[in-house]
Amino acid sequence: MTTDDLLEPTAPPTAPSAPRGTLRPVLLRLHFYAGILVGPFLLVAAITGLLYVFAPQLEQVVYDHELHVPAGTMAQPLSAQVATAENAVPEGTLYSVRPGPTATDTTQVVFKVDGLPESYYRTAFVNPYDGEIRGVLDTYGSGGAMPIRGWLDNLHRNLHLGDVGRIYSELAASWLAVVVAGGLVLWWGGRRRKRKATTGRARTLSWHATTGTWVALVLFFLSATGLTWSQFAGQNISEVRAALSWQTPSVPSKLPGATADPAVDFDGALAAARTVGLDAPVEITPPAAGKAYVVKQIQRSWPEKQDSAAIDPATGEVLNVLRFEDWPLAAKLARWGIDAHMGLLFGLANQIVLAVVMAGLIAMIVWGYRMWWQRRPAGRPVGRPFARGSLRRLPMKVLVPLAAAGIVVGWFMPVFGLSLLAFLLLDAFLGWRAHRRRPAVARAGT
Repeated sequence: MTTDDLLEPTAPPTAPSAPRGTLRPVLLRLHFYAGILVGPFLLVAAITGLLYVFAPQLEQVVYDHELHVPAGTMAQPLSAQVATAENAVPEGTLYSVRPGPTATDTTQVVFKVDGLPESYYRTAFVNPYDGEIRGVLDTYGSGGAMPIRGWLDNLHRNLHLGDVGRIYSELAASWLAVVVAGGLVLWWGGRRRKRKATTGRARTLSWHATTGTWVALVLFFLSATGLTWSQFAGQNISEVRAALSWQTPSVPSKLPGATADPAVDFDGALAAARTVGLDAPVEITPPAAGKAYVVKQIQRSWPEKQDSAAIDPATGEVLNVLRFEDWPLAAKLARWGIDAHMGLLFGLANQIVLAVVMAGLIAMIVWGYRMWWQRRPAGRPVGRPFARGSLRRLPMKVLVPLAAAGIVVGWFMPVFGLSLLAFLLLDAFLGWRAHRRRPAVARAGT
């Protein structure tokens, strides 16, 4: 069986003629090709996303020994806990310290270590009451994901294939919004003409379309936020944010005078930050040359705690404070969007919504392939595409803006643009091949 056996029948498909200038036939064919060819990538993204959703709860159970301790009465100074951790990780360079936010949490002392993959750190988990090292693990990202969550995160992000694997997730995120938007237009445009479906392909289509309608808004959101992490479109998004000064701000930490040996330890820096309202959970970054301590809140559930403060290491004075309420709106939206995409912003409710939407997306993809099979003509293993030629029937006043929009979007989202071009070339090739074979088939039948 060849590619054109699957995507293009030998005989030209018959379809009701559409009024000249309508986009519906174009959307039908594009939705068909995108569903068939991009569907596997969307399916992988949905399954891996579903696996990731409840990873925060899973890591609390799997790494209970490292993360939790019995509550005590008197904690050791942070500086002593850091010294203990440095002895346990002699190969590392101190990166940050995360005091336990509750009485039953360990202190996490985070190190940079040569040889670890990008965005990975080595973290020592210290019992704050007796200084016991509860474990040393390689954690991932700014959220301090434990190994199991980091593994699932990278599975969803790049299938553990590095930058090459990121193309898969960018392809899925790029096409997700296009497929959903096209499906909505098709469903709502033909809804009045359809009777209630009870059997066969019509019922499958009803399930597919109804589910898509209910989850469309969340899928648009996941597509947009997913692109911010992508390799190529993500870089363009970052450049736009930089040009418009929409980046996430950071508290100024440059010291006003000459650098001196720190006279203030981690406990002093934390105490100073408490005076300006930075309550737990926080992360403390040690002072580099010419820089202050930076203490920032790291709670990413609603309401978010993202305030930060710079503390003079010589005097313990609070030099600068940056409140989350003072962030630019675009930076707040980016923060909220990323956290909601990860299931963190609204806690368990956020996770349940994502799980339901991912399950819905998986079902929609399966139903889509089932409709392809149900649409097959007699003697064919799968259904045939919708009739070609719809682009040629579009008037120039529609075709030119459509092509211009495709070029602009394709430039901004290169993976989408190249894959769309590949679809068009494939469609043209199959049309040319079918046209060449048709006379031979006709002669064979005479």
